[in-house]
Amino acid sequence: MRVALGVGGGIAAYKAAEVARLLVQRGVQVRVIMTSSAQEFVRPLTFAALTGQKVITSLFPEGGAEGTLSSAVEHIGVALENDLLLVAPATADLMAKFAHGLADDFLSTMYLAFPGPTVLAPAMNTGMWQHPATQANLATLRGRGITIVDPESGFLACGMVGPGRLAEPESIVDAVLRKLSVRRDLEGETVLITAGPTQEPIDPVRYISNRSSGKMGYALAEAAVARGAKVVLVSGPVSLNPPVGALLVPVRTAAEMRDAVFQHLAEATIIIKAAAVADFQVVRVAEQKIKKTAARVSLELDPTPDILLELGRRKEDRLLIGFAAETQNLKSEARRKLEAKGADMIVGNLVGEGAGFEADENEVVLVMRTGEVREVPRASKRKVADAIFDEALTLRLALYASG
Repeated sequence: MRVALGVGGGIAAYKAAEVARLLVQRGVQVRVIMTSSAQEFVRPLTFAALTGQKVITSLFPEGGAEGTLSSAVEHIGVALENDLLLVAPATADLMAKFAHGLADDFLSTMYLAFPGPTVLAPAMNTGMWQHPATQANLATLRGRGITIVDPESGFLACGMVGPGRLAEPESIVDAVLRKLSVRRDLEGETVLITAGPTQEPIDPVRYISNRSSGKMGYALAEAAVARGAKVVLVSGPVSLNPPVGALLVPVRTAAEMRDAVFQHLAEATIIIKAAAVADFQVVRVAEQKIKKTAARVSLELDPTPDILLELGRRKEDRLLIGFAAETQNLKSEARRKLEAKGADMIVGNLVGEGAGFEADENEVVLVMRTGEVREVPRASKRKVADAIFDEALTLRLALYASG
């Protein structure tokens, strides 16, 4: 999930750093937008370090930099790429701008362009909070369906005691997660996921591999982190950033992937083999680059380790899920692999036609050890990942019930 965090100008701005930290800890990607006043209380570098993302501090390019079309419409791009807008602290000034549609900086301009849910956590002096103008603006915003995390009562920075203190960061984060309908049904689980291709060397510059991008495995890792699991992501070479909160174990070859998987097997409760492991490895890897000649070159190949098969024999009470990328006979091939490998579920997908390898969407069939088959229609790989976990948890209950 992606959240845009707007930080208003007030002493409570320092608490927004803790809000950002807690969201990241729960697997949410956070993009921070600071008003100019907020930067008088907290420096942008604080949020950049906590989120790993560029902090937006101005509507226009800074330092005399030349504007571009991209910079001119950045507020539109940020609005469309995030799932929720959170403003904490939301000052009286910001709420007045939002209520009346005023847009004179990045945050207020982005609010008008934002199509998704908005959560505001107000913080201000008691008199400002209780003023009729502020209360009228709050009523307007609530009437639009905006979620308000009411401030708490207590000792304020101005010396007064009363309502206006920013709600506790945990309460704000809980409100965000509820609005995003984020489930925490994988808390206590350790999910071991393999992703991406492997590269089996031929010589120092060449290798055998496949077209796997790793996107499905990384989507599974992102979903598992968001749902509360501890995640170990064993990944072949890909051009993707691992989800915040997942332990990344980078590998290159099938043998390295096997070793990494069994190194972390003891702690795993759910294993998902989403990697596209190369089927063959070169028997004798050349120490020097093989020179191109007119003569035909033959390579002697051996099968790579069958990690899924070995896991099927050693999984004990762990839930084991494998993948089958096919070009035909999808259901029958998925069933065959389920039985041959000793898995509890096989996720079968037809590659090509805009789904599967290198694509952002997937369309899969889930074949279970209980005999059930469920088809998941084409959707983003993140949505498919959540569907896989939904079915996996149901499957495990059914397997436990049957003994």
